[in-house]
Amino acid sequence: MVDDFAPPTEPPVELCHVTKSYAGAVAVRDLSFSIARGQIFGLLGPNGAGKTSAIRMMIGITLPDSGEVRIFGMPPSRASQRRIGYLPEERGLYRRMTVAENLMFLARLRGLTAEDSRLSVSRWAARLELRSWLGQRVEELSKGMQQKVQFAAALIHDPGVVVMDEPFTGLDPLNTSELKDVLVELKSLGKSIVFSSHRMDQVEKLCDAICLMDHGRAILCGDLGEIRAGYGERFVHMEFDGDTLALRRHPLVESIDDYGSYLELRLRAGADSQALLRCALANGRVKRFEVREPSLEQIFIDAVRPR
Repeated sequence: MVDDFAPPTEPPVELCHVTKSYAGAVAVRDLSFSIARGQIFGLLGPNGAGKTSAIRMMIGITLPDSGEVRIFGMPPSRASQRRIGYLPEERGLYRRMTVAENLMFLARLRGLTAEDSRLSVSRWAARLELRSWLGQRVEELSKGMQQKVQFAAALIHDPGVVVMDEPFTGLDPLNTSELKDVLVELKSLGKSIVFSSHRMDQVEKLCDAICLMDHGRAILCGDLGEIRAGYGERFVHMEFDGDTLALRRHPLVESIDDYGSYLELRLRAGADSQALLRCALANGRVKRFEVREPSLEQIFIDAVRPR
């Protein structure tokens, strides 16, 4: 069900001009964004960008030096923390306890009664195909299976906001697809989901909005579709068998990524893609020629690349 803790007019998560330093080094600088109900939000950036520091303030582990964090319209508190589910990048399970013992313990910590904890453990074990593993100790599980248990632990108390740091780490394609389906279901129920990931393909498919951080600052933030549209259709994906040197030297081409028979080209502003197509046809065989908006990976590289 939709979380009823937050006033309906308030975003479930909001960071307002937040700054955080450690030993004099600024980890997050003047960071602002909000996450709406029923939204999947991607927190992205290179290593050391400040993503984890932002998450730690978001879930109340640390406090900002300045600025304000609001969860469900209020400063972080024990009550609001019970409405947040958190999946850390480093696994936080008790390795010598069984899967069932871990999930029961964490459900009780989140305020569920013993009976509600048992029901929730049973439901998530069925949903994530963990029933046959409930009696196994965590240390006996594969990394991928441990990640599924950690995923269940983050959702065991029916949180209104779910924060996930690299949720697809260690998962094979089948389990990645299974967890993706769960995230989509949670979104349809009005849950707000924020996750940090280096998997640009997953972010691009799942996220409604993103915040791209670099050196503690937000350098791109907002609706993903609007961000991509702002770059225009300046990217060409081409399957090409021929002389790539002519394409590299073409005045319309700003940059090119050559994968052999597959090319990704960035055109200069205002360039006519049809002129590039004519050049390609004159120098080889074109199997596919597609003009499109940039991928999130291209936006990411462009935004953080040193000028």
